[in-house]
Amino acid sequence: MSSIKVHTGKVAGLNRTNVDTDQIIPKQFLKRIERTGFGQFLFYNWRYNQDGILNSDFELNRPENAGASILVSSYNFGCGSSREHAPWALLDYGFHVVIAPSFADIFYNNCLKNGIVPVVLHSDDTNYLLERSLDKDYQCTVSLDEQRVFDSFGFEKTFEIDQHWKSMLVNGLDEIGLTLSYEEQITNFEQKSTTN
Repeated sequence: MSSIKVHTGKVAGLNRTNVDTDQIIPKQFLKRIERTGFGQFLFYNWRYNQDGILNSDFELNRPENAGASILVSSYNFGCGSSREHAPWALLDYGFHVVIAPSFADIFYNNCLKNGIVPVVLHSDDTNYLLERSLDKDYQCTVSLDEQRVFDSFGFEKTFEIDQHWKSMLVNGLDEIGLTLSYEEQITNFEQKSTTN
């Protein structure tokens, strides 16, 4: 996983409540066995019309949202089934941060485990970001080190994050990477066990 300490990027707004994981990555695209390649199917049923043509009315298809790396949404983002493919699709599409007033617990934890920073802010603050996101040039910064979100217009809010997961994200570690960081101690333990 890549380390993420401070991320500055274009903000895309998805002003919808209860965005579930089947909308994030529909079930018919879960057959892949690798973690990559899911970005093309992100929000598939919203991004495309039934004829397979891009839906120009969908938020992420609007030209001002091209290249966005911070997604802002509304309450209960990531609800529904506990598919890990949802953060894989968001990350593969290019999102490194998702900001919402609330997240489904499993989705929130899956983001942390896969290198996406989920940020919980008050609805007044997400509404500000959603409104600002209508400007094609709007960017904000998320500092994981300082646990704050800010922009060049004076907006600045702090957020909470578990210190264990903060350390994992800052150091670019997933759970396998964390285990491998103890490889020397594990090897020593195994050697002592075989000699006794």
